[in-house]
Amino acid sequence: MSDHLADVRRYDAAADEAIVDKIVKHLGIALRTSRDAALVAVSDPEELKRVRESWIGRKLGVTDDAAADAAIAHVAEVMKGDRNKDRVTFYYLTAKQLGLLGSL
Repeated sequence: MSDHLADVRRYDAAADEAIVDKIVKHLGIALRTSRDAALVAVSDPEELKRVRESWIGRKLGVTDDAAADAAIAHVAEVMKGDRNKDRVTFYYLTAKQLGLLGSL
């Protein structure tokens, strides 16, 4: 958990530990199954579709694909310096970009 919080705080120094913890719990076993599952591959269209549908659509309740895609593109740009994009951080920043951190 502390590794995820530290990574999120690289992008949002005031990141709420409770929200990061909720994202970690939401992802559950996926974070521990493999290194690939704990990362977001922004160069993979299927991966981005999964983020849009599973995280943004189902968990955050956003049905506007254009807004979801814009948030994903924004976060990908913000994190472009990281070769390995931590899934928890990516999800946190996406929720923040959409103004939905409070709904978690």
